[in-house]
Amino acid sequence: MDESTTKTTYVNQIKERNRIHSIFLVRDKITAMAKNGKPYMTLKMMDRTGEVEGRIWDQVDQFSAMFGKDDFIQVNAKASVYMGKMQLIVQDLQPVAESQVDLADFLPVSQRTTAAMRAELDLLIESLTDPDIERLLRAFFDDPEFFSLYSQAPAAKAMHHVYLGGLLEHSLAVAALAGDVAVRYPQVNRDLLLCGALLHDIGKVSELSYRRSFDYTDEGKLLGHIVIGTQMVEDRVRNLPGFPPELAIMIKHLLLSHHGQYDFGSPKRPKFLEAVILNFVDDLDSKINGVQTHIDKEPDREGNWTSYHRLYDRYFYTGSNPLEGADQSAQTVSPVPQPPPVKEKKPVREKRQRYDKPLGATMGDQLKEKNLDLFANFTDKGENS
Repeated sequence: MDESTTKTTYVNQIKERNRIHSIFLVRDKITAMAKNGKPYMTLKMMDRTGEVEGRIWDQVDQFSAMFGKDDFIQVNAKASVYMGKMQLIVQDLQPVAESQVDLADFLPVSQRTTAAMRAELDLLIESLTDPDIERLLRAFFDDPEFFSLYSQAPAAKAMHHVYLGGLLEHSLAVAALAGDVAVRYPQVNRDLLLCGALLHDIGKVSELSYRRSFDYTDEGKLLGHIVIGTQMVEDRVRNLPGFPPELAIMIKHLLLSHHGQYDFGSPKRPKFLEAVILNFVDDLDSKINGVQTHIDKEPDREGNWTSYHRLYDRYFYTGSNPLEGADQSAQTVSPVPQPPPVKEKKPVREKRQRYDKPLGATMGDQLKEKNLDLFANFTDKGENS
């Protein structure tokens, strides 16, 4: 690789008033007209550490003809903070060929290694007691071609876990939350719930493209990950002899209902206990990651509030870190909950509990009258986990 095209400065290293001479991947470019009648361009530029906005005020037409969305450009720019957000004022740029860059420098990646997440996934599967659910999960995750896609895909285009490995990381976090709920409520079918947690977003391996920037595929735009994932389950079940039809229907319902409401893209609303839980824990993990990512991407902000988040329709208060300055050396909190030890398999499959009874008048009234979404004004249906 030519030294002149080596990635030298990453987004998370940019400080106010820095002179920047580095390569970025163009995630988006928009040309608009200023009040004085002159055109200007807004760029969204990214690398593996994050995204930064760029502005071009001069020679807009000339520069615009040199590159497009998803191209690499080397910019000469000055960094400044505007309304709490870092911004690069681009004075010059040159297009850079893909062959001259290392793609690993430009797409964000999960902080967890694939090997560590695979080990956690295997422990979860080994802890199951239902042999049919284990067979189905093995049919997916022991398939090298599928797991390669599942372990690389982001969990969404823009809303949460927007990095390579995000889908696997999100699914494991949802499974961990689901396991915690199952411990608290022993009437929950833990195996069924964990199955839904690990499979609920599998359609995203085909819904999203993630070679350069994160976007939707044609299949994703036409069908969506819920429909794609449900068909994937049907295809795998068809090749598992003796798989219980009722169980297959319930697993597919978990996928079809995990967005919770029709307004958020669910073909069906959750209609048994595990489906209700899956909707909540999926939404919880996606919201936590989305909010935290928004907070983390503004390290240079002034004051205790983030910039406005369009999709969540609000600002977020950050306050001061209560642990700042305290001795944290003794803290050994692990960010990854450990699954329970492997349980003894049931030699004979017991008759499964049916879920054809209503959840109860009180819960039923709540589901009819209340908005289950934790952020009621959130309108980006396609990105809601």
